[in-house]
Amino acid sequence: MAAARRIVIENCAIATVDADDTEYASGHIVVAGGRIESLGAGKAPEDLENVVRRIDATGHLVTPGLVNTHHHFYQWITRGLATDHNLFNWLVALYPTWARIDERMVHSAAQGSLAMMARGGVTTAMDHHYVYPKGSGDLSGAIIRAARETGVRFTLARGSMDRSEKDGGLPPDFAVETLEGALAATEATIDEHHDASFDAMTQIAVAPCSPFSVSTELLTQGAELARRKGVRLHTHGSETVEEEQFCKELFGMGPTDYFESTGWLGEDVWMAHCVHMNDSDIAAFARTKTGVAHCPSSNARLAAGIARVPDMLAAGVPVGLGVDGTASNESGELHTELRNALLINRLGAHREAALNARQALRLGTYGGAQVLGRAAEIGSLETGKLADLVLWKLDTLAHASIADPVTALVFGAAAPVTLSLVGGEPVVENSRLLHVDEDAVARSTREEAQRLARIAAQA
Repeated sequence: MAAARRIVIENCAIATVDADDTEYASGHIVVAGGRIESLGAGKAPEDLENVVRRIDATGHLVTPGLVNTHHHFYQWITRGLATDHNLFNWLVALYPTWARIDERMVHSAAQGSLAMMARGGVTTAMDHHYVYPKGSGDLSGAIIRAARETGVRFTLARGSMDRSEKDGGLPPDFAVETLEGALAATEATIDEHHDASFDAMTQIAVAPCSPFSVSTELLTQGAELARRKGVRLHTHGSETVEEEQFCKELFGMGPTDYFESTGWLGEDVWMAHCVHMNDSDIAAFARTKTGVAHCPSSNARLAAGIARVPDMLAAGVPVGLGVDGTASNESGELHTELRNALLINRLGAHREAALNARQALRLGTYGGAQVLGRAAEIGSLETGKLADLVLWKLDTLAHASIADPVTALVFGAAAPVTLSLVGGEPVVENSRLLHVDEDAVARSTREEAQRLARIAAQA
């Protein structure tokens, strides 16, 4: 690190989210070579060499960058539709439109989804993309390209569906792949794009969509593929009461038992939602270290219910936060999920003891890194870890009268991002993206949303 160019950030509150929840009321962080070189209380040493930028961060809180663990980027261009539906009815209403997406639409929608998250402090994003209509182009490549353009770290969960309406599933027949086609395309995506290195910017997971849209064979063989390739597994699980009924009717068991029977519990697996889980389900997740992507706003939007996050955490289940697709969470923001996770869980059985501000922050940072299998690299501010961090401005009207900065960030209004670094490289400054033209993205997403609506209406 001696010859590395350094960025020094000082005079800021710091929440490291390390194992001890170490915090500094006024401290410093030194970034060099894309990693955190040092951090601690007080000012940084004055005699550091090759300092290219020294930031006086008075009035700011520095945290690890936020980590999003569940999303569907393509839905950015179908926001505001089917607003009064439960999950199954919402899917039936929107699948005919989603089945007509193409590469240009998906790239634009991915730009919109990524821009909104990055502007709000997300430094690691993920996308679960599972709709691959025939002749629609290179959708996975379009999504990965958008992430590179934005500058964030990224996991593409390459999804798939092979159970259509004719097989008792929900997607239209023309919107699904064959078993063989889905597996081959997923393996090709891993071979082309997955990077297993410590500072990887792009990783791939195997991600059949859900029990009600994929065959048992796709789940079983997908798990075998993922483990042969050394990548993670992702799907939707236990999202609604209707899903539980579907699994019991079709497979003779609940979702968790079904997933275990297909090889889908393990420390290399994470599932979205997990709203309807009993004590036995939670114990199975804890025993196998299966992770959960908690999506509080989407769960509320679709009236799915309240996930038992406090019980999961108490049992030792890894839990992160997810935006989910913006057709069921139109804001598209992760930093507001910190607050929503805390508030919504307090409506459950544990009431005011459900979650506190620091637990919510951990869900959105270290918890997300655990779920994505990257806790050694990101998710907390520690020497040697990648320099993915955010400076939140807390000295304005919205937050200045709240004494505790973590409480201000979680309980208060969405805080402005003064600086966001990914691997030590600035991605956001003063709440504006540095690598993407937000106005151009806004125009593009509006045009593509209108084009998709026209095509769907004609069909």
